[in-house]
Amino acid sequence: MKALRNYIDKIKPHVEKGGKFHYLHSTFEAFETFLFVPKTVTKKGSHIRDAIDLKRTMFMVVIALIPALLFGTWNVGYQHNLSIGESADIITNFMYGLWYVIPLIVVSYVVGLGTEFVFAQLRGHEVNEGFLVSGFLIPLIVPVTTPLWMVAIATFFAVVIGKEVFGGTGMNIMNPALIARAFLFFAYPSNMSGDKVWIAEKADAFSGATPLGQLMTATDKVDLPSVSDAFFGFLPGSVGETSTLAILIGAVILLYTGIANWRVMFSVFLGGYLMGFLFNQVGGNVYMNDVPAYYHLILGGFAFGAVFMATDPVTAAQTNTGKYIYGFLIGVMAVLIRVLNPAYPEGMMLAILLLNVFASLIDHYVVQANIKRRLKRAKQIAA
Repeated sequence: MKALRNYIDKIKPHVEKGGKFHYLHSTFEAFETFLFVPKTVTKKGSHIRDAIDLKRTMFMVVIALIPALLFGTWNVGYQHNLSIGESADIITNFMYGLWYVIPLIVVSYVVGLGTEFVFAQLRGHEVNEGFLVSGFLIPLIVPVTTPLWMVAIATFFAVVIGKEVFGGTGMNIMNPALIARAFLFFAYPSNMSGDKVWIAEKADAFSGATPLGQLMTATDKVDLPSVSDAFFGFLPGSVGETSTLAILIGAVILLYTGIANWRVMFSVFLGGYLMGFLFNQVGGNVYMNDVPAYYHLILGGFAFGAVFMATDPVTAAQTNTGKYIYGFLIGVMAVLIRVLNPAYPEGMMLAILLLNVFASLIDHYVVQANIKRRLKRAKQIAA
Protein backbone atom coordinates (compact mmCIF):
# COMPACT_ATOMS: atom_id res chain seq x y z
CA MET A 1 0.00 0.00 0.00
CA LYS A 2 2.89 2.34 0.68
CA ALA A 3 4.16 1.89 -2.88
CA LEU A 4 0.69 2.67 -4.22
CA ARG A 5 0.49 5.77 -2.00
CA ASN A 6 3.87 6.97 -3.27
CA TYR A 7 2.81 6.40 -6.88
CA ILE A 8 -0.39 8.41 -6.41
CA ASP A 9 1.52 11.24 -4.71
CA LYS A 10 3.94 11.25 -7.65
CA ILE A 11 1.28 11.83 -10.30
CA LYS A 12 -0.94 14.07 -8.16
CA PRO A 13 0.78 17.40 -9.08
CA HIS A 14 0.01 16.74 -12.75
CA VAL A 15 -3.75 16.78 -12.15
CA GLU A 16 -3.91 19.69 -9.74
CA LYS A 17 -4.45 23.32 -10.74
CA GLY A 18 -1.66 24.37 -13.10
CA GLY A 19 -0.76 20.78 -13.96
CA LYS A 20 -0.73 19.32 -17.45
CA PHE A 21 -3.87 17.24 -16.83
CA HIS A 22 -5.66 19.57 -14.41
CA TYR A 23 -8.97 18.96 -16.18
CA LEU A 24 -8.87 15.37 -14.88
CA HIS A 25 -8.69 16.42 -11.23
CA SER A 26 -12.25 15.24 -10.45
CA THR A 27 -11.57 11.79 -11.87
CA PHE A 28 -8.23 11.50 -10.08
CA GLU A 29 -9.74 12.61 -6.77
CA ALA A 30 -12.47 9.99 -7.06
CA PHE A 31 -9.96 7.15 -7.47
CA GLU A 32 -7.64 8.51 -4.78
CA THR A 33 -10.36 8.75 -2.14
CA PHE A 34 -11.64 5.34 -3.23
CA LEU A 35 -8.26 3.85 -2.23
CA PHE A 36 -7.32 6.04 0.75
CA VAL A 37 -9.11 8.10 3.39
CA PRO A 38 -8.77 11.79 2.42
CA LYS A 39 -6.25 13.88 4.37
CA THR A 40 -8.31 17.05 4.04
CA VAL A 41 -9.99 18.60 7.09
CA THR A 42 -12.65 21.23 7.61
CA LYS A 43 -11.38 24.79 7.19
CA LYS A 44 -13.97 26.78 9.13
CA GLY A 45 -17.06 26.45 11.26
CA SER A 46 -17.90 23.75 13.74
CA HIS A 47 -18.12 20.26 12.27
CA ILE A 48 -18.14 16.72 13.59
CA ARG A 49 -14.80 15.11 12.80
CA ASP A 50 -14.76 11.37 12.30
CA ALA A 51 -12.57 8.73 10.70
CA ILE A 52 -15.35 7.62 8.37
CA ASP A 53 -16.26 9.65 5.31
CA LEU A 54 -19.11 9.36 2.84
CA LYS A 55 -17.39 6.74 0.70
CA ARG A 56 -16.81 4.49 3.73
CA THR A 57 -20.43 4.96 4.76
CA MET A 58 -21.57 3.88 1.31
CA PHE A 59 -19.25 0.87 1.38
CA MET A 60 -20.85 -0.24 4.63
CA VAL A 61 -24.27 -0.19 2.95
CA VAL A 62 -22.86 -2.24 0.07
CA ILE A 63 -21.52 -4.80 2.58
CA ALA A 64 -24.97 -4.97 4.18
CA LEU A 65 -26.48 -5.67 0.74
CA ILE A 66 -24.18 -8.64 0.05
CA PRO A 67 -26.34 -11.26 1.88
CA ALA A 68 -29.35 -10.28 -0.25
CA LEU A 69 -27.19 -10.33 -3.40
CA LEU A 70 -25.74 -13.77 -2.68
CA PHE A 71 -29.11 -15.33 -1.89
CA GLY A 72 -30.78 -13.61 -4.82
CA THR A 73 -28.10 -14.90 -7.20
CA TRP A 74 -28.63 -18.45 -5.93
CA ASN A 75 -32.42 -18.04 -6.11
CA VAL A 76 -32.22 -17.10 -9.80
CA GLY A 77 -30.71 -20.50 -10.54
CA TYR A 78 -33.02 -22.29 -8.11
CA GLN A 79 -36.18 -20.82 -9.66
CA HIS A 80 -34.95 -21.66 -13.16
CA ASN A 81 -34.25 -25.29 -12.35
CA LEU A 82 -37.49 -25.56 -10.38
CA SER A 83 -39.47 -24.32 -13.39
CA ILE A 84 -38.01 -26.97 -15.70
CA GLY A 85 -38.39 -29.74 -13.14
CA GLU A 86 -34.71 -30.32 -12.44
CA SER A 87 -32.76 -30.33 -9.19
CA ALA A 88 -29.32 -28.78 -8.87
CA ASP A 89 -26.81 -28.26 -6.09
CA ILE A 90 -26.04 -24.91 -4.49
CA ILE A 91 -23.00 -24.19 -6.68
CA THR A 92 -24.84 -24.95 -9.91
CA ASN A 93 -27.76 -22.71 -8.97
CA PHE A 94 -25.41 -19.94 -7.89
CA MET A 95 -23.30 -20.06 -11.04
CA TYR A 96 -26.41 -19.98 -13.21
CA GLY A 97 -27.67 -16.94 -11.34
CA LEU A 98 -24.28 -15.27 -11.59
CA TRP A 99 -24.54 -15.39 -15.37
CA TYR A 100 -27.61 -13.13 -15.18
CA VAL A 101 -26.86 -10.94 -12.16
CA ILE A 102 -23.29 -9.86 -12.92
CA PRO A 103 -24.23 -8.16 -16.24
CA LEU A 104 -26.97 -6.19 -14.43
CA ILE A 105 -24.44 -4.93 -11.87
CA VAL A 106 -21.81 -4.12 -14.50
CA VAL A 107 -24.24 -2.14 -16.66
CA SER A 108 -25.60 -0.26 -13.65
CA TYR A 109 -22.15 0.82 -12.46
CA VAL A 110 -20.66 1.54 -15.88
CA VAL A 111 -23.55 3.75 -16.97
CA GLY A 112 -24.16 5.35 -13.56
CA LEU A 113 -20.55 6.08 -12.64
CA GLY A 114 -19.79 7.10 -16.22
CA THR A 115 -22.58 9.68 -16.04
CA GLU A 116 -21.36 10.86 -12.62
CA PHE A 117 -17.80 11.31 -13.95
CA VAL A 118 -19.00 13.26 -16.98
CA PHE A 119 -21.03 15.67 -14.84
CA ALA A 120 -18.15 16.06 -12.38
CA GLN A 121 -15.72 16.92 -15.18
CA LEU A 122 -18.14 19.36 -16.82
CA ARG A 123 -18.91 21.13 -13.56
CA GLY A 124 -15.41 20.91 -12.15
CA HIS A 125 -16.46 19.40 -8.83
CA GLU A 126 -15.67 16.18 -7.01
CA VAL A 127 -17.29 12.92 -8.08
CA ASN A 128 -20.29 12.18 -5.85
CA GLU A 129 -20.10 8.97 -3.81
CA GLY A 130 -23.81 8.28 -3.61
CA PHE A 131 -23.94 6.05 -6.66
CA LEU A 132 -21.79 3.43 -4.95
CA VAL A 133 -25.01 2.31 -3.24
CA SER A 134 -27.50 3.20 -5.98
CA GLY A 135 -25.48 1.20 -8.51
CA PHE A 136 -25.76 -1.82 -6.23
CA LEU A 137 -29.44 -1.33 -5.45
CA ILE A 138 -30.73 -1.01 -9.02
CA PRO A 139 -29.82 -4.60 -10.09
CA LEU A 140 -31.38 -5.96 -6.88
CA ILE A 141 -34.80 -4.37 -7.37
CA VAL A 142 -35.47 -5.35 -10.99
CA PRO A 143 -36.56 -8.69 -12.49
CA VAL A 144 -33.61 -10.84 -13.52
CA THR A 145 -34.86 -10.91 -17.12
CA THR A 146 -34.75 -7.12 -17.53
CA PRO A 147 -32.92 -6.32 -20.80
CA LEU A 148 -29.57 -4.68 -20.18
CA TRP A 149 -30.32 -1.74 -22.45
CA MET A 150 -33.36 -0.95 -20.30
CA VAL A 151 -31.22 -1.04 -17.17
CA ALA A 152 -28.78 1.35 -18.87
CA ILE A 153 -31.50 3.85 -19.83
CA ALA A 154 -33.13 3.69 -16.40
CA THR A 155 -29.78 4.18 -14.65
CA PHE A 156 -28.94 7.19 -16.80
CA PHE A 157 -32.39 8.65 -16.12
CA ALA A 158 -32.00 8.09 -12.36
CA VAL A 159 -28.61 9.82 -12.20
CA VAL A 160 -29.53 12.79 -14.37
CA ILE A 161 -33.16 13.41 -13.39
CA GLY A 162 -33.08 11.88 -9.92
CA LYS A 163 -29.81 13.47 -8.73
CA GLU A 164 -27.91 15.85 -10.95
CA VAL A 165 -30.78 18.22 -11.70
CA PHE A 166 -31.11 18.74 -7.93
CA GLY A 167 -27.39 19.34 -7.43
CA GLY A 168 -25.95 15.85 -6.93
CA THR A 169 -25.56 13.60 -3.90
CA GLY A 170 -27.18 14.99 -0.78
CA MET A 171 -29.50 17.33 -2.70
CA ASN A 172 -31.91 14.85 -4.33
CA ILE A 173 -35.41 14.64 -2.89
CA MET A 174 -36.16 11.09 -4.09
CA ASN A 175 -34.21 7.84 -3.93
CA PRO A 176 -32.34 7.45 -7.27
CA ALA A 177 -32.59 3.64 -7.32
CA LEU A 178 -36.36 3.86 -6.92
CA ILE A 179 -36.47 6.51 -9.64
CA ALA A 180 -34.84 3.94 -11.95
CA ARG A 181 -37.35 1.29 -10.89
CA ALA A 182 -40.29 3.65 -11.39
CA PHE A 183 -38.99 4.66 -14.82
CA LEU A 184 -38.84 1.02 -15.88
CA PHE A 185 -42.24 0.23 -14.39
CA PHE A 186 -44.06 3.00 -16.25
CA ALA A 187 -41.99 3.01 -19.46
CA TYR A 188 -41.78 -0.77 -19.96
CA PRO A 189 -44.58 -2.32 -17.85
CA SER A 190 -44.56 -5.66 -19.70
CA ASN A 191 -40.94 -6.20 -18.63
CA MET A 192 -41.57 -5.26 -15.01
CA SER A 193 -44.71 -7.24 -14.17
CA GLY A 194 -46.60 -10.35 -15.12
CA ASP A 195 -45.74 -14.05 -14.91
CA LYS A 196 -42.90 -14.22 -17.43
CA VAL A 197 -40.33 -11.75 -16.09
CA TRP A 198 -39.34 -13.18 -12.70
CA ILE A 199 -37.70 -16.46 -13.74
CA ALA A 200 -34.86 -16.75 -16.23
CA GLU A 201 -35.64 -19.20 -19.07
CA LYS A 202 -38.59 -20.74 -17.31
CA ALA A 203 -40.66 -23.56 -18.72
CA ASP A 204 -43.85 -22.36 -20.46
CA ALA A 205 -46.04 -24.61 -18.34
CA PHE A 206 -44.65 -23.15 -15.10
CA SER A 207 -46.61 -20.17 -13.71
CA GLY A 208 -43.74 -18.00 -12.52
CA ALA A 209 -46.14 -15.59 -10.83
CA THR A 210 -45.15 -14.00 -7.55
CA PRO A 211 -47.54 -14.33 -4.58
CA LEU A 212 -48.42 -10.63 -4.92
CA GLY A 213 -49.13 -11.13 -8.60
CA GLN A 214 -51.49 -14.02 -7.82
CA LEU A 215 -53.29 -11.97 -5.20
CA MET A 216 -53.70 -9.09 -7.62
CA THR A 217 -55.81 -11.16 -10.03
CA ALA A 218 -57.43 -13.56 -7.56
CA THR A 219 -61.21 -13.61 -7.16
CA ASP A 220 -61.23 -16.56 -4.78
CA LYS A 221 -59.01 -17.93 -2.04
CA VAL A 222 -55.28 -18.11 -2.95
CA ASP A 223 -52.83 -20.68 -1.65
CA LEU A 224 -50.19 -18.51 -0.06
CA PRO A 225 -46.60 -19.74 0.23
CA SER A 226 -45.59 -21.09 3.60
CA VAL A 227 -44.21 -18.63 6.14
CA SER A 228 -40.81 -20.33 5.91
CA ASP A 229 -40.67 -20.08 2.11
CA ALA A 230 -41.68 -16.41 2.25
CA PHE A 231 -39.23 -15.61 5.05
CA PHE A 232 -36.25 -17.46 3.59
CA GLY A 233 -37.06 -16.32 0.04
CA PHE A 234 -37.70 -19.45 -2.02
CA LEU A 235 -40.04 -17.50 -4.29
CA PRO A 236 -39.92 -15.71 -7.66
CA GLY A 237 -39.26 -12.00 -7.44
CA SER A 238 -36.73 -9.25 -7.96
CA VAL A 239 -33.13 -10.35 -7.50
CA GLY A 240 -32.50 -9.06 -3.98
CA GLU A 241 -35.99 -8.69 -2.54
CA THR A 242 -37.20 -12.25 -1.89
CA SER A 243 -35.26 -13.29 1.24
CA THR A 244 -36.41 -11.48 4.37
CA LEU A 245 -33.72 -13.34 6.34
CA ALA A 246 -30.90 -12.04 4.13
CA ILE A 247 -32.37 -8.54 4.30
CA LEU A 248 -32.57 -8.66 8.10
CA ILE A 249 -28.91 -9.69 8.25
CA GLY A 250 -28.17 -6.51 6.31
CA ALA A 251 -30.40 -4.58 8.72
CA VAL A 252 -28.38 -5.80 11.69
CA ILE A 253 -25.17 -4.61 10.00
CA LEU A 254 -26.65 -1.19 9.26
CA LEU A 255 -28.04 -0.75 12.76
CA TYR A 256 -24.92 -2.02 14.52
CA THR A 257 -22.69 0.38 12.59
CA GLY A 258 -25.13 3.27 13.03
CA ILE A 259 -25.52 3.79 9.27
CA ALA A 260 -29.31 3.36 9.24
CA ASN A 261 -31.81 4.79 11.68
CA TRP A 262 -33.85 2.26 13.66
CA ARG A 263 -36.77 4.67 14.05
CA VAL A 264 -37.51 4.64 10.32
CA MET A 265 -37.02 0.90 9.99
CA PHE A 266 -39.18 0.03 12.99
CA SER A 267 -42.00 2.40 12.09
CA VAL A 268 -42.21 1.10 8.49
CA PHE A 269 -42.79 -2.44 9.75
CA LEU A 270 -45.21 -1.18 12.42
CA GLY A 271 -47.23 0.87 9.94
CA GLY A 272 -47.41 -2.02 7.47
CA TYR A 273 -48.52 -4.49 10.12
CA LEU A 274 -51.19 -2.24 11.64
CA MET A 275 -52.63 -1.40 8.22
CA GLY A 276 -52.73 -5.08 7.30
CA PHE A 277 -54.37 -5.88 10.65
CA LEU A 278 -57.00 -3.19 10.07
CA PHE A 279 -57.83 -4.63 6.65
CA ASN A 280 -58.14 -8.11 8.18
CA GLN A 281 -60.81 -6.76 10.52
CA VAL A 282 -62.71 -5.01 7.72
CA GLY A 283 -62.59 -7.69 5.01
CA GLY A 284 -63.92 -7.20 1.50
CA ASN A 285 -61.51 -8.87 -0.94
CA VAL A 286 -59.01 -11.73 -1.10
CA TYR A 287 -56.22 -9.55 0.29
CA MET A 288 -58.29 -8.50 3.28
CA ASN A 289 -59.77 -11.90 4.04
CA ASP A 290 -56.94 -14.37 3.36
CA VAL A 291 -53.65 -12.51 3.87
CA PRO A 292 -52.60 -12.19 7.53
CA ALA A 293 -51.09 -8.82 8.42
CA TYR A 294 -47.60 -10.24 9.04
CA TYR A 295 -47.51 -11.71 5.52
CA HIS A 296 -47.25 -8.20 4.09
CA LEU A 297 -43.92 -7.79 5.88
CA ILE A 298 -42.30 -10.85 4.30
CA LEU A 299 -43.75 -10.77 0.78
CA GLY A 300 -42.51 -8.73 -2.16
CA GLY A 301 -40.15 -5.83 -1.59
CA PHE A 302 -41.58 -4.66 1.74
CA ALA A 303 -38.63 -5.72 3.92
CA PHE A 304 -36.06 -4.61 1.34
CA GLY A 305 -37.71 -1.20 1.05
CA ALA A 306 -37.95 -0.78 4.82
CA VAL A 307 -34.29 -1.64 5.41
CA PHE A 308 -32.43 -0.21 2.42
CA MET A 309 -34.72 2.35 0.74
CA ALA A 310 -36.76 4.09 3.41
CA THR A 311 -33.67 4.58 5.59
CA ASP A 312 -31.83 6.59 2.94
CA PRO A 313 -30.51 9.52 5.06
CA VAL A 314 -30.81 12.02 2.21
CA THR A 315 -34.43 11.47 1.22
CA ALA A 316 -35.86 10.48 4.62
CA ALA A 317 -37.11 12.80 7.36
CA GLN A 318 -34.34 14.32 9.46
CA THR A 319 -36.01 14.94 12.83
CA ASN A 320 -36.49 12.06 15.26
CA THR A 321 -40.24 12.57 15.50
CA GLY A 322 -40.39 13.03 11.75
CA LYS A 323 -38.66 9.68 11.24
CA TYR A 324 -41.43 7.89 13.13
CA ILE A 325 -44.13 9.63 11.10
CA TYR A 326 -42.28 9.17 7.81
CA GLY A 327 -41.66 5.45 8.32
CA PHE A 328 -45.13 4.73 9.67
CA LEU A 329 -46.79 6.37 6.67
CA ILE A 330 -44.59 4.41 4.26
CA GLY A 331 -45.74 1.13 5.82
CA VAL A 332 -49.38 2.25 5.79
CA MET A 333 -49.26 3.47 2.18
CA ALA A 334 -47.47 0.35 0.91
CA VAL A 335 -50.17 -1.99 2.24
CA LEU A 336 -52.93 0.42 1.23
CA ILE A 337 -51.71 0.44 -2.38
CA ARG A 338 -51.30 -3.34 -2.43
CA VAL A 339 -54.79 -4.05 -1.16
CA LEU A 340 -56.88 -1.37 -2.85
CA ASN A 341 -55.10 -0.74 -6.16
CA PRO A 342 -54.75 -3.92 -8.27
CA ALA A 343 -52.68 -2.04 -10.88
CA TYR A 344 -49.73 -1.87 -8.45
CA PRO A 345 -49.34 -5.24 -6.70
CA GLU A 346 -46.12 -4.26 -4.92
CA GLY A 347 -46.90 -0.86 -3.39
CA MET A 348 -43.59 -0.29 -1.61
CA MET A 349 -41.91 1.61 -4.43
CA LEU A 350 -44.70 4.16 -4.79
CA ALA A 351 -45.10 4.51 -1.02
CA ILE A 352 -41.44 5.41 -0.49
CA LEU A 353 -41.33 7.83 -3.43
CA LEU A 354 -44.50 9.53 -2.20
CA LEU A 355 -43.13 9.98 1.33
CA ASN A 356 -39.75 11.11 -0.07
CA VAL A 357 -41.61 14.09 -1.48
CA PHE A 358 -43.34 14.81 1.84
CA ALA A 359 -40.33 14.19 4.12
CA SER A 360 -39.29 17.85 4.28
CA LEU A 361 -42.88 18.90 4.94
CA ILE A 362 -43.09 16.44 7.84
CA ASP A 363 -39.88 17.88 9.28
CA HIS A 364 -41.19 21.41 8.85
CA TYR A 365 -44.28 20.76 10.94
CA VAL A 366 -42.29 18.87 13.57
CA VAL A 367 -39.88 21.80 13.92
CA GLN A 368 -42.74 24.32 14.03
CA ALA A 369 -44.46 22.29 16.74
CA ASN A 370 -41.26 22.28 18.78
CA ILE A 371 -40.88 26.06 18.36
CA LYS A 372 -44.46 26.68 19.51
CA ARG A 373 -43.95 24.38 22.49
CA ARG A 374 -40.77 26.18 23.57
CA LEU A 375 -42.32 29.62 23.10
CA LYS A 376 -45.27 28.59 25.21
CA ARG A 377 -42.94 27.29 27.92
CA ALA A 378 -40.89 30.51 27.80
CA LYS A 379 -44.02 32.62 28.22
CA GLN A 380 -45.15 30.55 31.19
CA ILE A 381 -41.73 30.96 32.86
CA ALA A 382 -41.75 34.70 32.19
CA ALA A 383 -45.25 35.01 33.65
